[in-house]
Amino acid sequence: MSSTVTTPQQTTEAPEHAAVREAALRARAAAPAVRAAGEGRIDDALRAAASLIRDRAHELLDVNAADVDAAQRAGTAAGLLDRLRLDPERLAGIATQLEVLAATPEPPTEWPVRTLETGERVFERRIPVGVIGAVFEARPNVTVDVASQVLKARSAAVLRTGSAALRSATALVEQVLRPALADAGLPEAAVQLVPLPGHAGAEALVGLPDLVPLVVVRGSGEVTRKLSLIGATAGTRVLAHADGGGVLYLDSSASPEDVTRLVTDSTDRLGVCNRLNLLLVDRPVYDTLLPVVTAALDARGIALSLPPHDHPLGHEWALDSGAEAHVTVAAVDGPDDAADTAARETSGLAATICASDEQVAQRFIDRYTGTGVFWNSPSRLLDGYKLLGLPETGINVDHTPGPRGPVTYRDLGLRQFVVLPPA
Repeated sequence: MSSTVTTPQQTTEAPEHAAVREAALRARAAAPAVRAAGEGRIDDALRAAASLIRDRAHELLDVNAADVDAAQRAGTAAGLLDRLRLDPERLAGIATQLEVLAATPEPPTEWPVRTLETGERVFERRIPVGVIGAVFEARPNVTVDVASQVLKARSAAVLRTGSAALRSATALVEQVLRPALADAGLPEAAVQLVPLPGHAGAEALVGLPDLVPLVVVRGSGEVTRKLSLIGATAGTRVLAHADGGGVLYLDSSASPEDVTRLVTDSTDRLGVCNRLNLLLVDRPVYDTLLPVVTAALDARGIALSLPPHDHPLGHEWALDSGAEAHVTVAAVDGPDDAADTAARETSGLAATICASDEQVAQRFIDRYTGTGVFWNSPSRLLDGYKLLGLPETGINVDHTPGPRGPVTYRDLGLRQFVVLPPA
């Protein structure tokens, strides 16, 4: 009588999944030391990183130039190239933001809530997540922005960037962030970069809730929604920064000078989420103000998409590769219609009213339900550093409770309650 022995089928983990898991394990091993770092140690690391950026600027720019050259040869659109490119001014800005972050006091870790009738004392605490992941577009500066915010929140980071920026991101991690951590006596492994290109790495990162319970996801709406779904299925908390697009409403009380200024200031960069995307004009002044708008956009080399439109009103031009230099224009019936249209047709990132009438401006502000609302100021101000004086992990536009607007290290902690015996 013969018997058959059945052996379990061997499965091989995909290289991207293996790389992400290994990075997550290294980050988890480093996380306790980051959490327990003495006062000022993390800030010391951030200052050291700023110094290294300045000291190694030439090497970092050379690496980035290779990324940009490769992207140009691959036919990458101008808006995406603008996101990818570093220059001396942008690199100096990254270093300055690190120093600003280092000088920002950490928020309290514990504060009293109340004393119970039985005498017990209730406290609320803010504790680190442990390991935080991030998936972001091919923007080298975001590598430092996100890593610094995660470290300031006393967690370790696992980063995955777009393939076009992989060399630049690798240089920033290996030549700046890890040596800075070591100089401060912190584990270099606290910042991990997924070394392989491809979407599989991003999907793997949102699928490891036991190792990486929170992942910040940035990028196009389609990709971000897919990763959010994968993360939700796995049990990972995904903090999504997806759709953008700034709105500017020109009221009947708007002055031509303010119109020119706001249109110009809102379109200094076209590949960013908070740029002017949808321009709404009060119907009575549509014919009067449209030439003013046209002149300002012509000076920027930007075309108007006029009615009737063959695309959704809130189509985000910043994500339309090769067609970024457009702004959609539509007529509306006053501030209420403008606020409702801005909220309905776009992600709700930011909307500006251009008006000299304070009552009309307040009416628009009270009506708009999006993340940021501005009066005679450009939507470009909805940015962590410009608005809050801190770098950001991204801008969240959720319509549910939680971090909303520019997300910084203050938003990357967990709430914990502590009950102590009576004093």
